[in-house]
Amino acid sequence: MSKKKVDFMCTAFRDGFQSVYGARVFTKDFMPAVAAAREAGITHFEAGGGARFQSLYFYTNEDAFEMMDEFRRVAGPDANLQTLARGVNVVGLDSQPRDIIKLHAQLFKKHGMTTIRNFDALNDVNNLIDSGKAIHDAGLKHEVTVTMMSLPEGVTGAHTPDFYERILREILDASIPFDSVCFKDASGTSTPHNVFETIKRARKLLGPNVKIVFHSHETAGVSIAQYMAALDAGADSIDLSMTPCSGGTCQPDILTMWHAFRGTDYTLDVDINKVREAEKVFEKCMEDYFLPPEATAVNPEIPFFPLPGGALTANTQMLRDNGLMDKYPQIVEAMGETVAKGGFGTSVTPVSQFYFQQAFNNVMFGPWKKFAEGYGKMVLGYFGKTPVAPDPEVVKLASEQLHLQPTTEKVVDINDKDPKKGVEAAKKMLEEANLPITDENIFIAAACKEKGILYLTGKAKVNGVRLKSEMKKEAEAKAAAAAPKAANAGNGEYTVTVNGKAYGVKLAAGSATVNGVQYPYSIADGIAAQSAPAQQAAPVQAAPVQQAVVTGAENITAPMPGLVLRIEVKEGDAVKKDQVIAVMEAMKMENEIYAPCDGVISSIAVSQGQQLQSGDLLMTIGGVVQAAPAVQPAPVQAAPAPQVAPEPAPAAQPAPQAAPVAPAAGATTIEAPMPGLVLRVSVKKGDAVKKDDVVMVMEAMKMENEIYSPCDGVVQDILVNQGDQLSAGTALIIIG
Repeated sequence: MSKKKVDFMCTAFRDGFQSVYGARVFTKDFMPAVAAAREAGITHFEAGGGARFQSLYFYTNEDAFEMMDEFRRVAGPDANLQTLARGVNVVGLDSQPRDIIKLHAQLFKKHGMTTIRNFDALNDVNNLIDSGKAIHDAGLKHEVTVTMMSLPEGVTGAHTPDFYERILREILDASIPFDSVCFKDASGTSTPHNVFETIKRARKLLGPNVKIVFHSHETAGVSIAQYMAALDAGADSIDLSMTPCSGGTCQPDILTMWHAFRGTDYTLDVDINKVREAEKVFEKCMEDYFLPPEATAVNPEIPFFPLPGGALTANTQMLRDNGLMDKYPQIVEAMGETVAKGGFGTSVTPVSQFYFQQAFNNVMFGPWKKFAEGYGKMVLGYFGKTPVAPDPEVVKLASEQLHLQPTTEKVVDINDKDPKKGVEAAKKMLEEANLPITDENIFIAAACKEKGILYLTGKAKVNGVRLKSEMKKEAEAKAAAAAPKAANAGNGEYTVTVNGKAYGVKLAAGSATVNGVQYPYSIADGIAAQSAPAQQAAPVQAAPVQQAVVTGAENITAPMPGLVLRIEVKEGDAVKKDQVIAVMEAMKMENEIYAPCDGVISSIAVSQGQQLQSGDLLMTIGGVVQAAPAVQPAPVQAAPAPQVAPEPAPAAQPAPQAAPVAPAAGATTIEAPMPGLVLRVSVKKGDAVKKDDVVMVMEAMKMENEIYSPCDGVVQDILVNQGDQLSAGTALIIIG
């Protein structure tokens, strides 16, 4: 009896990248591996979509359409190049209107793709109708998808074979055109029993000729058992990957599946030795990329917080970017509640991201104190119907915080009426940035918003790509930066500027030569005394320069690491307490920064796109500059004659420098609440603002975070620009 040849798609270059490297891989680095896989006889590749669209603009500073063109060139004209689409969300986290959904399919066809796997994380079939039709009408193959996962033991609410059979029947009843059907378990948590029963029912419904695909990840350790169950139940095709993007958070390796098939009725139609050679090439291509330890491990806890492989490492990479990796255990522990109270949508992008973002907020700000926009809109119905009704109290809180009413209206109908979405809105963004109006640019602007514009205007920078060689350089640079402290105890030559005077200082074995005069010195950690002993020589002291004193100014700092998405005010703007003055992004969420008081923005210390650390200064609000009382020269105490050294003469007398502009009394500085990118500055210097006005938007963790003015006032200064990457606490705007 001949063995059944099992079809497979190689996911290494999309889902593999997303599941291991957070989708942050340069095109030039992996194309030799694509060529090697082609030589090994592999003809079906996942080539883009999912996070591998936005990530090129967000992290690698590359064009996703150019990447797809190059993939087609290397893979050859006959390869089946497949991408992943998120229903009405296409390749982003936000949902789109019909014109952008249509443009997505047309452009992916134009740039060499063959098939689009199309899913909705909520399994709301309404979200598959327009997207499926657009894919079919563009001349692409449509692989319609049912999304799967398991719920923790004792928890009920959808995700059973009965539920999946109902969704498939709804797809058939909706007359959505498709070429194949995929059952997609992004978290790898479905039990093999449920997989078998679901595929068996699907085969009965679809008949013998419709291609059925099963997709999973090894994250929970059961993917091989799932694949065998799916094939035994009648599936035709599975997804496999190649090392170093296989196992762990990824799909099983081609070699692993080939081995599992030995002695069974199944086989893979490949030359296994050529595949081994291709995997060696791939490993060589990726040898400089940091391999997160969590990407290679099976996690037995995953069934209790179903985080997909493609989202797990993307989120841990973002936590590393923002210095928050220590919060990861608390965040995943909090995910269970966000799933249960959010309506049990399948944990696959974008819903998996919504779960993680809300868990992140619940940990960082307190349970349900701050709603991630995506999660809040999901429970309110703006992404479609959840499998079961969300928790009523969560719905109530989301409605209050987001100022939105729950809805049952179809998502594309809502979006078609939204003037901020669609082709015309994208054209407006391009025109305002003086960019050419092309279909590609329109789609980039629609899918990536301000970060797409930053890329198109050349303001974006490579960030978040973790190369071991670069990490080594950074470590060496940090060590070098720390070296002068140690060098002070040894030899060295320095220019030391004190009170505007520059001195040439040479250090050598316990003596310091200052402008040619030698002094004994020693250094010890800490401050051992408040003043020098009487026998020490005292320097001649000039009368201090009269300093300006700032009263009433308030600094606003970043509450967490993140990216400055938008600055909603400008210097001189008047703002009110609790007005949004900036928006930061952290963990793919927008976090609004509020003015802590009424006042005028006196300075903004950050710019859009800047990456911040927690505590970085954002802005200063208020403040009146007043002259300090005159200070009399301090008396000089003479030392015993034998020990007196002359006052060192300045090496050079620099021109007087203007002192930094200080916030006026009563001014408030708005600071970045987290590290992130400045997406938008919503005000300009001199603008009057009210408390709670949005003055800026920052992006962090792929969330837009609005920064609010904490008070009424006028924007005195804007300290950051669009595109600036900020640390938490960076000053953004000064309101006075």
